Amino acid sequence: MITLRNITLRRGVKVVLQNAGVVLQPGEKVGLVGRNGAGKSSLFSLLAGRLHADAGDVEIPPRWRLGEVAQEMPETEDGATDFVLQGDLPLQQAQAALAAAEASGDGHEIGHAHQLLDEAGTFDARSRAEALLLGLGFRAQELNAPVNSFSGGWRMRLQLARALMCPAELLLLDEPTNHLDLDALVWLESWLKRFDGLMIVISHDREFLDAVTRVTVHLDEAQLTRYGGNFSAFEEMRAERLSQAAASYAKQQERIAHLQKFIDRFKAKATKAKQAQSRVKALARMERLAPVLTAGDFEFEFREPASLPNPMLSFDGLVCGYPGLAPGSGPTPIVGGVSRSVLAGQRIGILGANGQGKSTLVKTIAGALPPLGGRMTAGKGLVIGYFAQQELDVLSLDDGPLMHMVRLARDVGPPAREQELRDFLGRFRFTGEMAQQAVGSLSGGEKARLVLAMLVWQRPNLLLMDEPTNHLDLTTREALSVALNEFEGTVMLVSHDRALLRETCDEFWLVTRGGVLPFDGDLDDYQKWLLEVSRATARGLPPPDPPRPAVAAPIPAAAPRPAPGPAPRSSAAPKAAGHRETVPPPSLSATRDDRKGAKQSRARLAETTRPLRVELQRIDDRLARLAQEKTEVETLLSQPRAQADDFAEYGRRLAHVQAETAMLEERWLQLQADLETLQAGA
Repeated sequence: MITLRNITLRRGVKVVLQNAGVVLQPGEKVGLVGRNGAGKSSLFSLLAGRLHADAGDVEIPPRWRLGEVAQEMPETEDGATDFVLQGDLPLQQAQAALAAAEASGDGHEIGHAHQLLDEAGTFDARSRAEALLLGLGFRAQELNAPVNSFSGGWRMRLQLARALMCPAELLLLDEPTNHLDLDALVWLESWLKRFDGLMIVISHDREFLDAVTRVTVHLDEAQLTRYGGNFSAFEEMRAERLSQAAASYAKQQERIAHLQKFIDRFKAKATKAKQAQSRVKALARMERLAPVLTAGDFEFEFREPASLPNPMLSFDGLVCGYPGLAPGSGPTPIVGGVSRSVLAGQRIGILGANGQGKSTLVKTIAGALPPLGGRMTAGKGLVIGYFAQQELDVLSLDDGPLMHMVRLARDVGPPAREQELRDFLGRFRFTGEMAQQAVGSLSGGEKARLVLAMLVWQRPNLLLMDEPTNHLDLTTREALSVALNEFEGTVMLVSHDRALLRETCDEFWLVTRGGVLPFDGDLDDYQKWLLEVSRATARGLPPPDPPRPAVAAPIPAAAPRPAPGPAPRSSAAPKAAGHRETVPPPSLSATRDDRKGAKQSRARLAETTRPLRVELQRIDDRLARLAQEKTEVETLLSQPRAQADDFAEYGRRLAHVQAETAMLEERWLQLQADLETLQAGA
């Protein structure tokens, strides 16, 4: 087992641990939690031997092997499988022993080396490495591709596979889910549950921690506290502990106040001086409890959109992909045949395996990539707020948060004075000198908060968020979930954080086989479907179709996934400007009659819902006029020289406006519910 006893650890002037201790048993699955900057990664370095304690004892069995994900980006021309195999240290040592024995011609040592190879599982080592890569989302044709041909996120997956390949008694995982999609995340959970060593994991993914851990160690105020249970159990137990501590503190303060009141009242009276003196002694002997202090919760909200066009966006045969990158090369389509609408107030989660085109679709909607075909129509007044995966990389590392906001207000708007921008940054915990601190010196979570602040300032009515939680701690993730739920506009979200998807989205789009389908189910249904796909693939069977509504557009043809590397290429001819690309269906079952029937169904639905949509538009127009009238009346009421009769008339007008507004809003909600019911039943 691992024993930390009276550990003190400093990093520079910061005290990470102060007389801290904890005991961890073999085979336990431990979640290490704490706020950003508390020192979780420093504790990992202490356990790995990269740091040494300033005081105290660290006891780790000397024969234990350590498995850990290397943080540096690998640079090698070795194939992916060979790179992962190098993480199996017993296998590498056995192979080195065999090579040395053969070079010396020592038959006894050769026999011993073969025994070591057998114990290391040399005969199935390559298949085990390939299974790790396939589980983490790599394609069969990529198993022997050079490591340098993969992008940064895929190289970090290779580092994770390499760590999992090592037969270890202690496995340290620091944010292992950051570069994984839901498919790989579900597989990793299953693998870690079968791991029989001691595992300690740092993660800000609540559902991941609940699934794989059974013990939680909380690092807070330089102390380690062990809780028996997963993250949800830890939250309940800690809340109860804090509640009890707060009650004890309040009770003691009440007792102290009572004693002090008696002393102050009677210490000057001769008849009571003796009793007063005894209470002075009791007060001096009392062991004072400290007040319960916890880190303040982080909260923010998106501003109310200036307008809500409906529909926000309309896609007609949209084709998304990459334009030709070299002279004479054609575009590479990734997702095609997208014909859908995005309505005001929708909460859409975008699902799909890595490489299927989720980010490509979002980039095209955001305008970062031009459409390769089809048509995309934006509603009047559409303002898109786009949080990209690489958003943190485009921040200016030498400038502070305030300078970023000054540029944003000047170039994008709305304009503002410096003090107003400072006050705004203060709501995102950039206060005082921190507003001027170089972004390059900020943590990943602080950079993500700055990007969120810049997003909120633009006052969007459509939020496109591509993996926004990668650098956020649990507190900030919860704040983001609350803010998205209270946001009055539309949300389109790509995320591997299942808690955020569950709490935020009420419908899902599935990007698969080169197209976009409505997914008829929740995240549990999606995970079941992924399991069915995995089983079918293992048996060499075609994957099952995802669950979707009875009337759905045909699945567009599969588009090739870009080769692993900095950018995809294709030899297809360039498309003429304005050309609408049509993608043939992959199955012969999608016949002309099917397409005709689907078109007729959509036409019937449009005709059925037309009266509701017309009335909704009428109500929207009337509500806009009432809002303008309300503003005018309130302005008149604020004028000090108005006559009493005028005030009475203005009051009556205001009451009428408010009553009609309430009635119309109630009717709008009912019409919207009826419209959604008809659309869902189509």
